[in-house]
Amino acid sequence: MRLPIAERVRSIQQSDIRRYSAICAAMGGVNLSQGVCDQPAPAQVKDAACRAIAADHATYTNLRGIAELRSAIARKMRDFNGIECDPETEVCVTVGAAGAFACAALATLNPGDECITFSPFYSYHVNLVQVIGGKVVYVDLHPPDWTFDPAALEAACTDRTRMIVINTPANPTGKVFSAAELKQIAALAVRRNLWLVTDEIYEYITYDKPHVSVGSFPAARERTLTISGASKTYAVTGWRVGYVVGNADLISRLAVLNDLFYICAPAPLQHALLAGLALPEEYYTRMRADYRRKREVLVDTLRAIGFAPYVPEGSYYLLAAYPKGRWSSARAAAEAILEQVGVATVPGSAFYRNPADGDRQLRFCFAKKSADLQEACARLRRLATGTCQPVPSRGNA
Repeated sequence: MRLPIAERVRSIQQSDIRRYSAICAAMGGVNLSQGVCDQPAPAQVKDAACRAIAADHATYTNLRGIAELRSAIARKMRDFNGIECDPETEVCVTVGAAGAFACAALATLNPGDECITFSPFYSYHVNLVQVIGGKVVYVDLHPPDWTFDPAALEAACTDRTRMIVINTPANPTGKVFSAAELKQIAALAVRRNLWLVTDEIYEYITYDKPHVSVGSFPAARERTLTISGASKTYAVTGWRVGYVVGNADLISRLAVLNDLFYICAPAPLQHALLAGLALPEEYYTRMRADYRRKREVLVDTLRAIGFAPYVPEGSYYLLAAYPKGRWSSARAAAEAILEQVGVATVPGSAFYRNPADGDRQLRFCFAKKSADLQEACARLRRLATGTCQPVPSRGNA
């Protein structure tokens, strides 16, 4: 007799990102699939975490996060995002941006409610909405510049629509939504009385195009939940400290959900984010320049081996198309590249409403140490020479 399990988890499976990362680690390859951001965190951030641990900041914090951090987030939101918020009532520190999104979805969606997201999409957004019983409705982004049709967005709305999810800069496309695009989305949200949930975790990683927060528009402020965190900006993806900013009434409910699910974000690491938010502007300038160099290294490599990369405007991911007929599918391409040269990627089909739309694309992550990225690119260039041999697993090496 099979033990009962909840319907909501019957179809849950490990993502391709996690699966290819695990295979890559086992064979000693170079992982360009998962956005682990394996670069050194700023010394100031690490030192602050160590000081907080030494000072025994080891107990529960306020369910909204430590007061000093909420005040720093409010200053950053004002100065960088153009959003005024009250640190006492309109800010909640969460267990990563993923925890913020989970609480936001639970606070705004009932089972059967609809949530609009753009395709290609970030799978955690889609999967979380589906797990809680929401219905995802997709609006396509069109390469090479990942534009959307405003009429298609309008047509996606129904009487059950409650939320539009925005990810800018976006994973996996690297799209940075323009002010004009965000104003179109905001105007629709006002007309339809919808929530806007915007995941801006890559907000500091942009190239030649400014980051704009939809919550900075007066008409959208009260209906927007803005999510960000420490993970990508300070290269601490495993520390799990994020935050969400929005109107006081909803944030009060989000804070209770945050307490129910997580109690609080890790106490010493909240102090680490506080130190990160105090870093000078030159830190962000250097970070962007470093990612720009790495983006160009990867783009040049992909073009040299016959791929057509969609050069990202932000984040540290890109999608790239390979010539028709080179592999039978994106999954076959990812598996062949992993086996032949030991570089992990992600099938583009994993990110699309219609998987066939991404079945000649792979996603690459360039948030790597320079030496590791150079090694990955050297391996990828072997695909063009025909010299590649299957990479032995670490256990057989």
